[in-house]
Amino acid sequence: MEENHMFDARARSPWTTLNGINKITISPAKHRIEASIAIPGSKSLTNRALIMSALADGSSKVSGILKSDDSYWCIEALKQLGVEIELQDDIAYIKGSGGHLKSNDLYIGAAGTIARFLPGVLAGSGEGEWKLEASQSMSKRPVALLIDALRTLGADISYLAENDYYPLRIKGKEVRGGEVRLSGTISSQFISGVLIAAPYFNKTTTVTIRDEIVQHAYVFLSIVLMKEFGADVQHDNALKQIVVNPSPYKAKDIQLEPDASAACYLFALAAVTNGKIRINGLTATTKQPDIQMLEVFEKMGCQVTKGDSFIELEGVVQLKGGFEISMKEMSDQALTLAAIAPFADEPITIRDVAHIRHHESDRISVIYKALKELRIQTEEFADGLKIYPGTPKPALLNTYDDHRVAMALALIGSRTAGIELNDPGCVAKTFPQYFSCLEELGVGIKRQ
Repeated sequence: MEENHMFDARARSPWTTLNGINKITISPAKHRIEASIAIPGSKSLTNRALIMSALADGSSKVSGILKSDDSYWCIEALKQLGVEIELQDDIAYIKGSGGHLKSNDLYIGAAGTIARFLPGVLAGSGEGEWKLEASQSMSKRPVALLIDALRTLGADISYLAENDYYPLRIKGKEVRGGEVRLSGTISSQFISGVLIAAPYFNKTTTVTIRDEIVQHAYVFLSIVLMKEFGADVQHDNALKQIVVNPSPYKAKDIQLEPDASAACYLFALAAVTNGKIRINGLTATTKQPDIQMLEVFEKMGCQVTKGDSFIELEGVVQLKGGFEISMKEMSDQALTLAAIAPFADEPITIRDVAHIRHHESDRISVIYKALKELRIQTEEFADGLKIYPGTPKPALLNTYDDHRVAMALALIGSRTAGIELNDPGCVAKTFPQYFSCLEELGVGIKRQ
């Protein structure tokens, strides 16, 4: 077993629910899993809405926020910037700054959205100076594509240690704007990072995508929310060119949807255990890209009911395999599919997710190693995996401080006794209540 070198205790927030828990053992439920539940708000929408309302003129109310490590560090950073934020349960009351942010040194944890969204926002704030520091894992993820683009538009950003990586020094000034070409092959968040800041640049900003975007839907999410907060944005359907005119955000009261990514783990639980789970407040019309996993579950034989205010999934005794699928647009669910694939009747091949090698961990390599430790026949490709049917053997598995690795591997434990996970607290990045939720649904969870 490899040691988990990526663990960074500082990146955990007070919203982490598993402090002091080093290991969790998972065992199958003793009865059929059947429930109707609500889940927290969308991580992607939470941090976008917090930042836009913090920049806006006036006071906003953002309901349904996700209280996770990522959103905690976003809120803490905004407070350090002088933004007044009051929390009541899952509602944030935000007094906007009008784009005037206070100088300070900021720590942003492992939040990829904040690491990609804040640099442009700070650079375009007119005045001030900031040092931005991130977690160990975030500081190993290159940000050169974003920083180069912002510099092209007139931002004053420098690296404080190694080129292309956090920590950063940012000096606020009037950012010119103008035209920039940007790649979307590594992360859609680089594109969103330019767009979200662009309403505060001096002149119209035109972003041309020079290749392809790995997840178009997340850029659309940014644009839709920008428009809701009053931004002037035009784009073509393929998102090859996006134009943002100078126009500050306006305060808004907004209700966020439940997190479709989090929902997929619970749908997968129902799928793999022949259970039934209804998630309230989430609909199939959401623009969150992971909702496309519903089609994968249906392909595997599950029954999906799409209501006006809920989605329900009922599993089957034997999941179907025998297909190859591109997971590019819903790549956060690649590990979810990999985890339930051994329980299908034929192999499943996952393709077009080379970019997930650059997330919190090299997710393709990590899940390949885990499946091999479970004695599941697996082939690893540059852009994906092929997983064969099999019966997983008990094992102690590493989570690599990666929330999606931990949540996916836990699904295997819902069918196979003796699955143990190191450092389960990493799920706090996006779904702190995950293991408690599994426990309430009947899955055996032993904390150590």
